[in-house]
Amino acid sequence: MIIDKIRQRLFELSDEKYRQMQITTTPSVECDRFIGVRTPPLRALAKEYAKLENIGDFLADLPHKYFEENQLHAFIVSLDKSFDSCIDNVEKFLPYVDNWATCDQMNPKVFAKHKTELLTHVKVWLGSDKTYTIRFGIKMLMDHFLDDEFELAYPKAVAKIRSDEYYVKMMQAWYFATALSKQYDAIIPFIEQKKLDVWTHNKAIQKSIESYRITDEQKQYLRTLKISKKEK
Repeated sequence: MIIDKIRQRLFELSDEKYRQMQITTTPSVECDRFIGVRTPPLRALAKEYAKLENIGDFLADLPHKYFEENQLHAFIVSLDKSFDSCIDNVEKFLPYVDNWATCDQMNPKVFAKHKTELLTHVKVWLGSDKTYTIRFGIKMLMDHFLDDEFELAYPKAVAKIRSDEYYVKMMQAWYFATALSKQYDAIIPFIEQKKLDVWTHNKAIQKSIESYRITDEQKQYLRTLKISKKEK
């Protein structure tokens, strides 16, 4: 079976030192689910396996046992040049995504050519009760809707999200930091008017100040907008 062959290849590429590092950087995944395969060989495998006629058997074998199988799945889906099959596979896979790395590294190129259709799915993802589905939806807004397609409704939707999940809040902060670098005049009122929860508000400012795309003058002003412990 292709599933057994893929798993065998993954174990042949195992790197124990890298596995130990992954365990510390991806705490939402159980230790025994890491094989320890670096990203470049995973991407190379994805290009190889994506061409196979029976790769659908692997994509349908959910949930996967190992972290690297999830990573490989994300990379294979990202290579799909058909929007319809790509979005179908993304929808089927998202409920099983259980970590920030798999979520963030799934980035289908075909989405850039089908933004209207993509937006319909993004709106549903933002309303999900699953951490990484929400995170993926925010990331898609950040990746595809902060330039010419930008509309104020998008940051409003992200700002309305309230979650206790660290990986949702961090993506919200990342979104607003990136948005400030691209749409500063439209986004700064969200910070001035404190539309985000306190932690996300301050984290967005921190990430903005760390960005080389924010001017020194803007950084100076953003520092004045931090919410202190006394204000909480």
